[in-house]
Amino acid sequence: MDLAVRASLKGWEFLYVGDIRVKSELPSTFKAYRHQQHRWTCGAANLFRKMAWEIITNKEVSIWKKHHLLYSFFFVRRVIAPLVTFLFYCVVIPLSAIIPGVSIPVWGLVYIPTAITIMNAIRNPGSLHLMPFWILFENVMSMHRMRAALTGLLETARVNDWVVTEKVGDQVKDELDVPLLEPVKPTECVERIYIPELLLALYLLICASNDFVLGNHKYYMYIYLQAFAYIVMGFGFVGTKTPCS
Repeated sequence: MDLAVRASLKGWEFLYVGDIRVKSELPSTFKAYRHQQHRWTCGAANLFRKMAWEIITNKEVSIWKKHHLLYSFFFVRRVIAPLVTFLFYCVVIPLSAIIPGVSIPVWGLVYIPTAITIMNAIRNPGSLHLMPFWILFENVMSMHRMRAALTGLLETARVNDWVVTEKVGDQVKDELDVPLLEPVKPTECVERIYIPELLLALYLLICASNDFVLGNHKYYMYIYLQAFAYIVMGFGFVGTKTPCS
């Protein structure tokens, strides 16, 4: 990304070719995916911090291109998006379900999120049936992306963390390298338990149950689903292997 931004500031133009298909290796575990997303989000936010002034003072690109880089590419997509997603869907909505007299306008709760979801679904109509799961998964990941964005923006201690993402192919190769007579050591259960996800799940369950019993918002239908997503990921049931396997 750093090279792409600097090349763009030098006046280079890029051509997107969308009809080329290549194979790609995916992270093998949820832990590996978390590390990957932290690196990508933190790196982008930190690059925004370091290059914002250079973009503003650059004389080789137009004001429109500067606006696109600073506002759309960096600020909105890399910083604001994860913050708003996590705070709104995983904090504000559940919290409003347990605070009397607090309600969220329908346009903010339903219309805007639905419009964004539809715009994402149009690009991949073949995956339309996966959209509900994708939304719940992305809401969980927004917690990590928000923390990574703040880490990169503020340059805190983990800003230079670099963990190579374990891919599915690497995992298979490691298993094949184990001698046939040597038993494969199972994954420790504790290594597949993620406390932040489980704490958020507990918070969501409390909010949903309170709304179900005492409230009249009917937010609990969404909050219970989101809590279940946090529980699934909190116990590591995401990836190519299940816990203790």
